[in-house]
Amino acid sequence: MPYAAITYRVKPGHEDEIAEIFAGFKRVGTPVLVDDDGKEAGRLVGTAVFIKDDLMIRVIHYEGDLIHVAGNMARHKGVHALEAKLAPYLAETRDTSTPEAFGQYFRNATMRCISQLSADTLPVGG
Repeated sequence: MPYAAITYRVKPGHEDEIAEIFAGFKRVGTPVLVDDDGKEAGRLVGTAVFIKDDLMIRVIHYEGDLIHVAGNMARHKGVHALEAKLAPYLAETRDTSTPEAFGQYFRNATMRCISQLSADTLPVGG
């Protein structure tokens, strides 16, 4: 199952305020990802957010295609509410108000994965 990492440049010195914003984030009711036609297209396995100084990274663990993760996030009202609360703490403004704008931001902020290892891909004791 792949991981993705999304970067945010934030204003340093606001780690606690940003942590409070994420602490109040309301998850979607289902981990199922759907495509534009509403058909099941994958699953959101989990997320984690890390912050240090001016860099915040959201790690997303998912099944399926990353494009469906972006699409589901773009349609999730909780994500838009979180984006609005984060805006004062972002070092770089961005437009995430429409699915298209959110998709553009998501593509630009996604980090290149250079290594991914898990117990599923390595033999035990190997």
